Amino acid sequence: MTVAVGPLAGIRVVTCSTAQAGTVPYMLMADLGAEVIKIEAPGAGDPSRTAGECLGPDGAISSFFETNNRGVKSLTLNLKDAEGRRILHRLVETADIFGQNFRPGAAERNGFGYEELRRVNPKLVYASVSGYGTRGPHGHLPGTDAVGQALSGIAEAYAGESGRMRTGLVSVADETCAILTFGGALAALHHARTTGVGQKIETSLVGAAVRLMGWTLTTTMWRNANPISGVRINGTRERPGIAAGFDDRDGRPLVFQLGYQEWERAMKALGFHDTLVERGLDDLGLAVVCDEHKRRLIATLAELFAGAPREQWLEILRDADIVSAPINTLLEASTDPDVTANGYVASVDYPELDRALPVHGSPWQFSETPAVAGRAPAPGQHTAEILAGLGYGADEIAGFEARRVV
Repeated sequence: MTVAVGPLAGIRVVTCSTAQAGTVPYMLMADLGAEVIKIEAPGAGDPSRTAGECLGPDGAISSFFETNNRGVKSLTLNLKDAEGRRILHRLVETADIFGQNFRPGAAERNGFGYEELRRVNPKLVYASVSGYGTRGPHGHLPGTDAVGQALSGIAEAYAGESGRMRTGLVSVADETCAILTFGGALAALHHARTTGVGQKIETSLVGAAVRLMGWTLTTTMWRNANPISGVRINGTRERPGIAAGFDDRDGRPLVFQLGYQEWERAMKALGFHDTLVERGLDDLGLAVVCDEHKRRLIATLAELFAGAPREQWLEILRDADIVSAPINTLLEASTDPDVTANGYVASVDYPELDRALPVHGSPWQFSETPAVAGRAPAPGQHTAEILAGLGYGADEIAGFEARRVV
């Protein structure tokens, strides 16, 4: 029987990265069959190994580390040692992609900056993740997901009807940056394989989060005015649309989205149309150009949706062919029937716990080369294997270990 391999089989990736935006791009590559080698400091390894929910007698199974590093190999290497840097350079000679997310300038000081590694391997794709981007006044500063959310406008998207600006619980800047880094690195790899010329690609938490704001940011810039938070009513006076979430009578939220052609049909199906007419709120387009009309319309819809249970509203809307869904909590999302049926959440066996644990599945469905979710490695688990593959003998490897090079 032929065993399917991932679509990225044959690609070797080396990373000096930690946290989320710096590791997820390469975890995704590992899911798709790439060989990903993670460089960790000898001893404790990546500090994020103890982040999140930690299970097992010694707390060695971290929800954060497993999610972000599954399927990769771990090589412990002391990059402050000249021998350690020589090993890294030898490894980079064999690599297609190199990734790092250190504070700007740190990679250069530690022997794995772009200019140094491109001399080792001119075909190398070098992916660098920063907080702010490197060209602005704060490019030298460290950054986290909270910085990306704060500067990009995401806080307004999370503000809700209260208008209070805040960053969100989920690391959307990190994850967006990771996905963009994933795509950018593979695009650069295609160029390198076509031309023989590698290059450096830079992404940032702020830049990724700005991209995540999409056309709503474009509209904001064109109007030179902030949108009203909470409910999205947009388009033009003549061709409006709405995407809105409201609570039912028990406080359980749902969302619906429609265009101007469906507005009257949806409101009649819900039994809201007469009330909207009585209050002069049946014209959705007026809400695009009049903030007061928009506020009154939102308040009326909230009042009306609070009159019945969520299941009733969803049945009516879906029977009328209106896009709608319950708004899940994170826990509800993890067991949603569409999420589980499509494999967006899966399970992986953890023999040391005598059970399987729920994990992220794959967002892709490949018909011929399916993605495979692996396990995160122990610190230095693959050190001897990787060094042997580079041509080092057993005595040399033992010597490296004795001198704490690895």
